[in-house]
Amino acid sequence: MNTENDKNKLTSEEHRVLREEGTEPPWSSALNDEKGSGTFFCVGCGAPLFDSTMKYDSGSGWPSFFACIEDAFDTQTDYKLDAPRTEYHCAKCGGHHGHLFDDGPEPTHLRYCNNGIGLRFIEKVK
Repeated sequence: MNTENDKNKLTSEEHRVLREEGTEPPWSSALNDEKGSGTFFCVGCGAPLFDSTMKYDSGSGWPSFFACIEDAFDTQTDYKLDAPRTEYHCAKCGGHHGHLFDDGPEPTHLRYCNNGIGLRFIEKVK
């Protein structure tokens, strides 16, 4: 969902990734190395997407998760490359976050390969 308010709250790069289905360069996000305890939220609308316990280092260069918060995303097939891929979007605002692969760790064997620029991490207060 592209809104007029996006122009005031999203940077041009956040807008490109979330609203135009762009991709940030690998290893460009500080969240790739985030190891704190907390929650990852959608930059576009503030919806909770991932708990930090779902994150792992996939070696792909993007923040990766083996699960998401229930009902956080909607999926669709992306045909932009040679082979179709599963793309996922924030269920609340429609923001494009990344692609879902089946090469992740147990217990799900899933890898939510997320653009870090689409996430905001809030550490749990101890």
